[in-house]
Amino acid sequence: MDTATMKHTVALALAFGCLALGRPARAAESDAWLGKDKALHFTVSIGLGSGGYAASALWAPERWQRAAAGAGFSLTLGAGKELFDLAGNGDPSWRDFTWDIAGTAVGVGVAYLLDLAFFPRAMPRANARHAPR
Repeated sequence: MDTATMKHTVALALAFGCLALGRPARAAESDAWLGKDKALHFTVSIGLGSGGYAASALWAPERWQRAAAGAGFSLTLGAGKELFDLAGNGDPSWRDFTWDIAGTAVGVGVAYLLDLAFFPRAMPRANARHAPR
């Protein structure tokens, strides 16, 4: 991802975050930290984070790029779900998004560790500047 695209993505995420902060989320007493929906947010985010990491291996030569892509993919979908709820289509919850973040961290972390275990050597760069002379 180039710098301009990264800046636009961050700006868009901040704008959505400001919108989300403008409206109160669901009342805490009806939104238990350990509810069944929290397990769903956590496990789906594990799959999205690790799947995004794996899919980005097709175009991202560096592990940190794959981790950023997997995390970005999972958190974008999690934030999108909460924004969809915030628009009146459900019950928005910061607790749901917290579980999305935790699941994303676990999923990307596991994918990163598996990448290190199965491919301990860094993949060769396709860029000619880094090729041996």
